[in-house]
Amino acid sequence: MAALLVASTATRAYAADIGFLAPPGVAANEFPAPQRPVARIVSPQRAAEERRDALNEAGQIARALELKPGMTVGDIGAGSGYHTVRLSHLVGPAGSVVAEDVTRDYLIELAKRTERLKLTNVQFALGEPHDPRLPASSLDAAILVHMYHEIAQPYGLLYNLAPALKRGARVGIVDIELPTSKHGTPIEFLRCELTAVGYSEIAAYQLAGDRAYLAIFSPPELAARKSPRDIVACRDPAGTR
Repeated sequence: MAALLVASTATRAYAADIGFLAPPGVAANEFPAPQRPVARIVSPQRAAEERRDALNEAGQIARALELKPGMTVGDIGAGSGYHTVRLSHLVGPAGSVVAEDVTRDYLIELAKRTERLKLTNVQFALGEPHDPRLPASSLDAAILVHMYHEIAQPYGLLYNLAPALKRGARVGIVDIELPTSKHGTPIEFLRCELTAVGYSEIAAYQLAGDRAYLAIFSPPELAARKSPRDIVACRDPAGTR
C-alpha cells in the first residue's frame, strides 16, 4: 500500500509540471474540418524501438533535416519518446527538445523516462488537437513522426504551429502510403493539406528499410498567412477511406 501511495504521489507531481507552454492560438472552429478520416490514437509508439534503431530511423530524419547540437527541436506527438530521447543526445546540453503531445498520460510517462535516463534538456508541452500551444519563435525544427493521420484538426495545428518556428525552420513529417483510416497518409494528400495552410515543400525522401517517407516543408511567412476561414480543405482522394 505504501508503494502504491508513493507511485501515485509521484505521478501527480509529474502531472502538475506538465501543461500548455503558450497561450491559445486561433480557435479550432475557425478552420475547415478535414475531408478525410482521422485515425484514432491507439498507442504511444509505432513499433519496437530496437527495430526502429536497426533501420536508423532517427539518424535518417536528423540527417535530412540537418539537425545539429545546440538546436531546439519540437517532437510533435512525442508519444513514448522514441525520438525525444534520441534528439536529446543529438542536440546536446546546449540544445533542447520540446516533447509535445495531446495525451497527458503519455507525457507523464515520458517525463519519468527522461528522468531515469538523466536527460536534462527535455521540456514537456501539452497540446490540443488544433494547437500545439508552443511559444513564439522557439523551434529550429519540428518533427511529426507517424502521427499526422491522427491529427483531428490538421489545418488548425499546422496554422498554430507556424508561429513557434524560427525563421528558416523546417518541419519534417514521416508517414506511410496508406489511407488515413489505416494509419498512413498518402503523400499527395499530405502535400495538399500543407499547401492549403501555406507551407512549401522542400524535399521528400523514402526512408531506407521501411515503407515510410519523410517530407520536409518550410512554414509560411506569418505576415503573408491567409485567414483561417480562407483555407480550403483538401478533398478526400480516392482510396483514402
